[in-house]
Amino acid sequence: MAKENLTVVEEFILLGFSDLPNLQGFLFGIFSVIYLSILIGNGLLIVITKIDPNLQTPMYFFLGNFSFLEICYTSVTLPRMLADLWTQKRTISFLHCAVQTCFLYILGAAECLLLAVMAYDRYVAICKPLYYPLIMNHRVCIQMVVVSWVIGVPVLVEETYLIFSLNFCGPNKLNHIFCEAPPLLELACGDTYKIVVSVQVIALLFVITPFLLILTSYVKIITTIVRLPSTSGRSKAFSTCSSHLMVVGLFYGSGSIVYLQPKSRQSAGSGKVLALFYTTVTPVFNPLIYSLRNKDVIAALRKLLPK
Repeated sequence: MAKENLTVVEEFILLGFSDLPNLQGFLFGIFSVIYLSILIGNGLLIVITKIDPNLQTPMYFFLGNFSFLEICYTSVTLPRMLADLWTQKRTISFLHCAVQTCFLYILGAAECLLLAVMAYDRYVAICKPLYYPLIMNHRVCIQMVVVSWVIGVPVLVEETYLIFSLNFCGPNKLNHIFCEAPPLLELACGDTYKIVVSVQVIALLFVITPFLLILTSYVKIITTIVRLPSTSGRSKAFSTCSSHLMVVGLFYGSGSIVYLQPKSRQSAGSGKVLALFYTTVTPVFNPLIYSLRNKDVIAALRKLLPK
């Protein structure tokens, strides 16, 4: 009798944009264009940072890796979202939901850390230019990238395991566009307080800590720039940092609101919009920001693309 009365959730239903039935085709078209733009834009940045001799510097090495990370990060969520819009099935198995959540967090943490590494690169270039080739040698750059990719893996795999070890006894409808902790914890049965606190701590570790490192780097960068004697020198220094700052603002702003805002102040609609910001809008604008504000990237693109 106990087994008969126990309901175990074996799959979830991602509601996504099901509340907009007349716009499913339109949304599919919009998100298809966005995904193609992410693949093409970031793919071009990867290619030019690999083949253009003028872009063989640590700054563009990190940019190429960041663009590849953006493609991977977006590919965790967008193809699944497009399939749901096309087929209208919306179901995702328990295992696939866990895998999606795990990869989303691993790649998200890597993105936060890589943004911090890019900020440190700009700090060394501007504040310690004479030591820049020595400090940011190729071996160190590779080590920084590898650490950014792998350091969060054990912690986030364990965190995902803890989330999906909770009892899910129904309902199984996730009012979200993909699987992640906040909507999943709302469906869990029993006391979830410890897991909620754990998620907040992990968010502080992998979101706020890199952000503080970025902030510290740019405080020192700005202090150094304002002391430069020439106006052209200050302008050039600011231009090399502005693109990175814009990407940081887009990614950290939306991500921090989702994970650090009290649950009582969030609505399902605002959560979906903000989730789209840090999973799709930032990867779309990354190539545009770096292309429009960087003369070296523009020159490399002109060499690569037909007139």
